[in-house]
Formats: sequence, C-alpha cells, structure tokens
Amino acid sequence: MRTNFRWLILSVITIVLDQISKFWVEARLPLYGSEPIIPHFNLVHLQNTGAAFSMFRDSPKLMFIGLATIVSLGILSWLFKHRQGETFTAVGLCLILGGAIGNVIDRVRLGHVTDFIDFYVGNWHFAAFNVADSAISLGAALLILDMVLEWKRGGAKAIS
Repeated sequence: MRTNFRWLILSVITIVLDQISKFWVEARLPLYGSEPIIPHFNLVHLQNTGAAFSMFRDSPKLMFIGLATIVSLGILSWLFKHRQGETFTAVGLCLILGGAIGNVIDRVRLGHVTDFIDFYVGNWHFAAFNVADSAISLGAALLILDMVLEWKRGGAKAIS
C-alpha cells in the first residue's frame, strides 16, 4: 500500500523557505523596523510570543511546542496510514506540518516567532505573519475545500 508520505517534501520546502525568510528579515531589519515594498505591503520585524494573531501571548512557550509536537505526530501518523490519492488532504496536512515545525524552530531557537509580512489599508494593519503562518492557513483552507468537495460528491469524509 502506497501512502501519502511522499508529500512530506512540501513540509521540508515550507520549513526551509520559512527559516530562510526569517533569517533574512532578522539580518536586514532592526526589531520593530519597517520597510515599504509596495502600496499596502511592508516588511516588518516583529517578535510574536503567542499563537496566531498574537493570541495567548502570555502562555508558556512549552505549551506551543507541545501542541505543535502533538499535531505533527498526528499528521505523520495519518500520512503513514492512509493510501495515496487523497491529494488535497495530504497537501493540506503537509503544509500545516511544515508551518508548525517552522514556528517551533523559532520558539526553541529564539523563544518567540519572527513575523514580517504586514498588509494594511490606511491605518488598519492586518496582524503580521510569516511563511509558516501562511502555510498553516493555506493547509487549513485545502482541508476545508476537500471536505466541501467530498460533501458535494455525496460522501462524508472523516480525517481520522
């Protein structure tokens, strides 16, 4: 039985791109620095000790590391057990895995996550994020899309 294990290359690519981009921002911009790129988009250098959108920023970093480890083990288990052909699910899970590991590397290495992508309109700024956060969001969107498509085909899909 062939598994979805081959999709792990997406996780590796996500981790590498995430870490390279964060090292580049850390070397190029001072903390809290900002560099306009195009209208409505800046590169910034921020440190996030919380989860997405800085939620739970006062929580211990070991909580985030533990949660990411549990999620990562669950994803790896799914990839080993399920047959190939569930492309949206496999790609979505591997993007989430790569993003989770990318942010865990930051938490272990620095005690925080480096965020640097800043979209804004006027004085309103969306929460700054990074490549790992983008991969997690895209992966979650693919899982939702896969469930909707399965529902439209008349089946009920369990992620088990």
